[in-house]
Amino acid sequence: MLRTALRNVLAHKARLMMTALAVLLGVAFVTGTLIFSDTTGSAVQKASMRNLDGVAVSVKASEGPDATSRTGKDGKRSTLVDQKLADKIRALPGVQSVRTNVIGQATVAGPDNVPLGNGWQNLAGNFQPGKDGHDARYPLLKGRGPAAADELALDEATAKASGHKIGDSVRFATDGPVLTKKLVGIVSTDDPQVTSGGSLTLFDTATAQKLFVHPGQFDELLVGAAPGTDQQALTAKVSEVLPKDRATATSGKALAAEQSKSVALATNSLTQTLLSFAGIALFVGVFIIANTFTMLISQRSREIALMRAIGASRRQVVRAVLAEAALLGLISSGVGFALGIGLAVGLRAVLAANGAGFPDGPVVISPAAVLSALGVGVVVTVLAAWLPSRKAAKIAPVEALNTVEAPPALRSLVLRNSLGTVITGLGVATMFYVSTLEESDDLPIAMVGGVLMLTGVIILAPLLSRPLVSLAGVVTTRLFGISGKLAKENTLRNPRRTAATASALMIGLTLITGMTVVGNSAGQAMDKMTAQGLKADYKIGTTTYTGLDPERSQKVADLPGVEAAAPLSGTSFDTPESSMSLKGTDLSTIGKVVQLDLISGSLKGAGGNDIAVSEEMAKMKGWKTGDTLDGTFFDEKKAKLKIVGIFADNELLGDSIGAASTVAPHQYERNVETLLVNGKDGPSEGLEKQIRHALGDSPLLLVQDHADLRTENARSIEMVLNVSYGLLGMAVIIAVVGVVNTLAMSVFERTREIGMLRAIGLARSGIKQMVRLESVVIALFGAGLGIAVGVFCSWAVGNLVSQGMPTYELLLPWGRLALFVLIALVVGVLAALWPARRAARLNMLEAIGAQ
Repeated sequence: MLRTALRNVLAHKARLMMTALAVLLGVAFVTGTLIFSDTTGSAVQKASMRNLDGVAVSVKASEGPDATSRTGKDGKRSTLVDQKLADKIRALPGVQSVRTNVIGQATVAGPDNVPLGNGWQNLAGNFQPGKDGHDARYPLLKGRGPAAADELALDEATAKASGHKIGDSVRFATDGPVLTKKLVGIVSTDDPQVTSGGSLTLFDTATAQKLFVHPGQFDELLVGAAPGTDQQALTAKVSEVLPKDRATATSGKALAAEQSKSVALATNSLTQTLLSFAGIALFVGVFIIANTFTMLISQRSREIALMRAIGASRRQVVRAVLAEAALLGLISSGVGFALGIGLAVGLRAVLAANGAGFPDGPVVISPAAVLSALGVGVVVTVLAAWLPSRKAAKIAPVEALNTVEAPPALRSLVLRNSLGTVITGLGVATMFYVSTLEESDDLPIAMVGGVLMLTGVIILAPLLSRPLVSLAGVVTTRLFGISGKLAKENTLRNPRRTAATASALMIGLTLITGMTVVGNSAGQAMDKMTAQGLKADYKIGTTTYTGLDPERSQKVADLPGVEAAAPLSGTSFDTPESSMSLKGTDLSTIGKVVQLDLISGSLKGAGGNDIAVSEEMAKMKGWKTGDTLDGTFFDEKKAKLKIVGIFADNELLGDSIGAASTVAPHQYERNVETLLVNGKDGPSEGLEKQIRHALGDSPLLLVQDHADLRTENARSIEMVLNVSYGLLGMAVIIAVVGVVNTLAMSVFERTREIGMLRAIGLARSGIKQMVRLESVVIALFGAGLGIAVGVFCSWAVGNLVSQGMPTYELLLPWGRLALFVLIALVVGVLAALWPARRAARLNMLEAIGAQ
């Protein structure tokens, strides 16, 4: 029986190749994802470990309201990790070295003042040379280390991206205004934040302290241990000399473990997303594999009956089919694994090209990836072939040997339809329940409902195929005559096969449609939020979210072309009932740049501890104009806050607003988070240049008008959709393979029938047209079901989405839905090319005499 299984695999190469393609694509997706995750995680982890070489203990200033590592009025941090503490630690037994680090952020301006790097990953620090003038942590590649206030060094990637060479003047910004210093050195670094898309700017220690902290102060001390010193014991000794609650000591091993954990978290989300799409691809593949084996067994019924007649037991028949499936899965797994390696390498290259940037490192192939490839490929194929194998075992010898052309008896669909109706009903009921929910935590319920509904529709697909395909048949018959009618009859001949083929395409289009409808509706909602809530011509902030200098912000308000300007700065406070955000602003001008609709009260003359609260918060807490709240700010300072007005909800204003002077004392950094500006003559290129100049022409500046904000909103949504389209496209490709497989085997089954059609006058072009129309009807049937289910599910989850977007409403992207139908049409035509050509080229007489 094993030899028979091997012979069957080799005897049907063309047919099984299509099934193998479905398996190997799914395997490639799974293994590619695992290899990508392992490779990226290993590269980042190794870079982190190299960055911690020689570090036995790390001492950092504590953070939080009670710590001294906070920003003062001068905009710089204050910390008790100073030179005195460094000297005290250096004197401890077992300490070999103490590295004193100043850590900040600096963004270098590239060509056309475009900021380089990736926001918070743009690191800055101090170059600490030894007696030889070199810093072991940052090896020099060119030039020398910075040694004066007007000098700096850059990492190699940033210097290359900016086009700077040794001796050039480099423009950069730390927290706003542009600074210029001379480039004296180019260094290399293994810091994962830098190698994964950030930048590194180095200064001499005194300059770094002047920019980020205070003279003599540091952010971190890296302690090196003498040979033979125990890390844990040394960490305990260091902890004893630290100022209580002002600094913490962490061992090098613990620090490495923390970094490894952060690496895992950083890559876990992407890995889980990719694996979910791989699961979808495999799920689609199951339909094709099961369909293929069902048709193969139907075609080999005489062969199986003969084996039963000469003594093969039912168990042996089942084993033979499963052995055939296992062999096919094993071969597909091997090819899919090799393809997965290429996919992982390609995915890294694509993400790097789009700015994701991961450290370089060798491709890591773990045993888990190898076992997953074999397990997924073989197990999925064997499971998909299990039901067809049982069907094969039930073939009676006499029944199959009686005649060549006896069509297989159609099994009743009563049980299947009953089960499908129950599951679909549960799914629909769940989705209707989801449409009433209001918490984002209820998303898992929506996912369960969607899976139930999709499963139910797949089970009911044979039942649904009759009316829908018959309706399509009316169109094909009128447009294409006898070829269209024959295509309809052939499609309805085996509803189970038609449903299985169409379901593969339906799954992919359900997901694509659902994501497209939600994405389109969310994009429109964000546009409405921008238009309704913002009256200002410009919204100004920084790429690093560090905020704007208040004095420079006032200079913008004084520009001759500016009609009104209002700063927005945030803090938060607690009341006995809840926690609230508080935006500080200029209450006299905020109404000119923001849609501020007061439902009650007035802001005229408001000041001190007067605030206005949002309508939603007022209704939730039962507050009215004139009420007084007992507020406690994050710095534990208390205040009596009087409600002088209630305003209609506005995303920009949050829970409440008050005077800037009310918020300023309770900010970590007394900067302006966002500046809203109205021009006297509207937005213009000249006004934007004036605004940028008033704010120091910093590369950190983000000056956006309404068009920029819409583009930014669309970019984030389009990026998610495009990634989803690319990944789900794999499922659609597998579905195409299924259609080709079904049609090719259908042509083989109908060899004599096609010969008879040719004999009674149907031309080769008519045969081709019949097969093409059959393919198109199946594809459109799957597309119709997929789009319908996708639209319904997107409607059901709309209420959950609207909780974060009050302006959200379901808006169908008719253009894209029409495009999906067109794609299904093209899929049908392309999938039929080879089967149609094969059918048309059959020799008439040989086909009629086929056995």
